[in-house]
Amino acid sequence: MVGNYIVSFIGFLPADDPQIVVYVAIDNAKGVTQYGGTVAAPIAKSILTDSIEILGIEKRNTTTEKKYNYGEKKYVTVPNVVGYSVSDVKKELKGFNLEFSGTGDKISYQSPEANTRVLEGSSIRLLLTE
Repeated sequence: MVGNYIVSFIGFLPADDPQIVVYVAIDNAKGVTQYGGTVAAPIAKSILTDSIEILGIEKRNTTTEKKYNYGEKKYVTVPNVVGYSVSDVKKELKGFNLEFSGTGDKISYQSPEANTRVLEGSSIRLLLTE
């Protein structure tokens, strides 16, 4: 039948000396995007995360933790750009939707304020003065 898929994900840990391998397969997932990384991977992650404690695997400082999961909304912290020039702001706030008002080349006010957490790609309103 069209649209019926088996989606799967396989994972293991630790990477350099595997002690556990997990294979998760979901037959005919409904109501979701049918990719193994979006359907089966979160289940495998849960099993592997629990296995770390059970197996007594020590955390290493050489790894980089992922800050979000696929499909989740990503939040970022807005930096302080008051006093910056327009050209510097465009570099600093790359990835945001910038809305300028006023005249001049220096930023005198920003909204949201610095250190505010917003959705990635959010609008940042900037007031220009000379």
